[in-house]
Amino acid sequence: MSTAYVLDQMRQDGCRITKQRRLIVDIILNNRFDSCKEVYYKVIKSDPTIGMATVYRMINLLEDMKVIRRIERIELAED
Repeated sequence: MSTAYVLDQMRQDGCRITKQRRLIVDIILNNRFDSCKEVYYKVIKSDPTIGMATVYRMINLLEDMKVIRRIERIELAED
């Protein structure tokens, strides 16, 4: 799925397409992440003014749009 397509869908749903939203979508779609915090740390390397709440809201929006899905990891306990 392309960044342009996702941004167009967001626009059709009534979202304003800001520089921050464009950057977050582009980073999420062009990288693999194991956690939301990883997304945040990658985003602030490009724009340190973006807050963690903004990143989490975009992740939730992209989940609602069925662009991404969050997978919970379960790890074995050490004996």
